[in-house]
Amino acid sequence: MGFRCGIVGLPNVGKSTLFNALTETQAAQAANYPFCTIEPNVGQVGVPDPRLDKLAEIAGSAKIIPTQLSFVDIAGLVRGASKGEGLGNQFLGNIREVDAIVHVLRCFENDDIQHVDERVDPIADAETVETELLLSDLESLEKRVPAAQKKATQGDKESKIVASVLGQALELLREGKPARLTQPKDEDEERVFRQAQLLTAKPVLYVCNVEEEAAAEGNAFSARVFEKAKAEGATAVIVSAAIESELVGMDIEERMVFLEEMGLHETGLARIIRAGYELLSLLTFFTVGPKEARAWTVHKGAKAPDAAGEIHSDMQRGFIRAETIAYDDYVALNGEAGAKEGGKLRQEGKEYVVHDGDVMHFKFNV
Repeated sequence: MGFRCGIVGLPNVGKSTLFNALTETQAAQAANYPFCTIEPNVGQVGVPDPRLDKLAEIAGSAKIIPTQLSFVDIAGLVRGASKGEGLGNQFLGNIREVDAIVHVLRCFENDDIQHVDERVDPIADAETVETELLLSDLESLEKRVPAAQKKATQGDKESKIVASVLGQALELLREGKPARLTQPKDEDEERVFRQAQLLTAKPVLYVCNVEEEAAAEGNAFSARVFEKAKAEGATAVIVSAAIESELVGMDIEERMVFLEEMGLHETGLARIIRAGYELLSLLTFFTVGPKEARAWTVHKGAKAPDAAGEIHSDMQRGFIRAETIAYDDYVALNGEAGAKEGGKLRQEGKEYVVHDGDVMHFKFNV
């Protein structure tokens, strides 16, 4: 499954530079003027996971296939976007299609790079974008909720659900709060809330784009962003888009040497992925064999048939059982045969909740 992240922010904060570096392409035109990204660029990257390499080594797998993460580079939002200013609603629509918002904030000073508001203030930048998302949601719900309330009084069951959960979201928006604070009380309300695709319901990851010298510890600007994230129960990471750009084209050994010289232990991509997985409550399971070792992604709490469905819908429909080995047991006992001999290969049924790192083989019949 992986997940789809929309990269947003004001113009000239480093969004396209970061996108190009993360996806190791030049698909997005990075230029020193607003609206250089006219259409949303989408890039897919393999999620790095050293466990997958180890499993492939033990099993002698011919191919290694990581799970995929999609980044969507969405053009810079400006004040008034919800009313069509700049390139407006076109881009608000693109944000609706993503699982999470990666909000890039400029946390560096550079007189050669123009800021749309002629100042460096990541908190003000964040509030500008958040306000536009909130206003867009507010406009949407102020049309939908009254219509649902009217139908609800006529006895329409679905409209009662819509009026209840989206009415709660509308009240939050009117108070200047994001819709993600809405608390659906049952599965039906959860379904309606999810289908509404509200912009402020998306989980947010703040990315502090700092200068190279601050990549390890951050700076005064990023410290303020981390305070904001903590107060909101959100997540923040420090990344230097300039460093990520320099890593493009280096082999693994060169990268590690370069990162060490910069006082870093991992790439910005790895930080974003780890934070994103935590933000969306995701975990990884594996399928391993002589042909390929492959990583798959499911939400925490997913059961074995859900995991089977990530591979193929027929596997979920005809699920019988899942032969399961914990990653540590697979490695310690040198593969499936050793795990089976050591009593660590388990037969799990439909109610089994998948654990991060599970190595699974599904039995099914359709």
